[in-house]
Amino acid sequence: MTRMPVGIASSSSMKMIDLWSSADWWESINESRKWQDGIFFALSASYGLVSVIALIQLIRIELRVPEYGWTTQKVFHLMNFIVNGVRSIVFGFHLQVFALHPKVCIWMLLEIPGLLFFSTYTLLVLFWAEIYHQAKSLPTDKLRIVYVSVNAGVYLIQGCLWIYLWLDDSSMVRFLGKIFVAAVSLMASIGFLTYGGKLFVMLRKFPIESKGRQKKLHEVGSVTGICFTCFLIRCFVDVLSAFDSQASLDVLDHPVLNLIFYMLVEILPSGLVLYILRKLPPKRVSAQYQPIR
Repeated sequence: MTRMPVGIASSSSMKMIDLWSSADWWESINESRKWQDGIFFALSASYGLVSVIALIQLIRIELRVPEYGWTTQKVFHLMNFIVNGVRSIVFGFHLQVFALHPKVCIWMLLEIPGLLFFSTYTLLVLFWAEIYHQAKSLPTDKLRIVYVSVNAGVYLIQGCLWIYLWLDDSSMVRFLGKIFVAAVSLMASIGFLTYGGKLFVMLRKFPIESKGRQKKLHEVGSVTGICFTCFLIRCFVDVLSAFDSQASLDVLDHPVLNLIFYMLVEILPSGLVLYILRKLPPKRVSAQYQPIR
């Protein structure tokens, strides 16, 4: 067998090392139209897949228990379908989205699904809070009011920031907007840690022979950990992007950062939560049939 001369092999290896050790590869990928299109279309397809899964699960639940109406479980899957569907469309038309003027239109299209994501997953916090309060014989009538009030306040403040930016593209208001989104994410992570943790501890105190105890423990613990982590990462990245423009997610030439961010904080968490909560509710037994005594 013939061997490559040592000098040539070493030279080639050094060139490869220099290429990948240089920061230029990151910039060349970010500035490449092919990489931009490939990454954003991959995000669009991923969101589309999660959206379809949520819709299928919603249809399965509706076919199983149509008489229950719009339960929290059904609303959760419907909102997942909407959030991921909107994200899929936005990233599918990324060239048109990132070319919009004024720039506040870009921020709106990127941040509205994020706010809907917040509303979707804090619905789980509300559900767990209601279970915990009922188990402790605490009042639950104000929990839904708090949920609606918090979400309405978030949308109102964000809407005011968008209107101001529409009239005056102020860097200070943009900074405050990112800090506000970070605060919203931090609030969601605290909500999951608080009520997910309380419900987890309460379930652990149930007798070991309790039916479904281990499964519920796994479900609550897993969803709490996933959602707490994803909202905490979102908070960190939003704060970082507020102080460093190189970490911005609302520009076309940061596709790799967008891929990492949205995979970690939305696509993977949504997919995992939908898988964990895939169990269908039990069928309702007809009143005309009585159990054998």
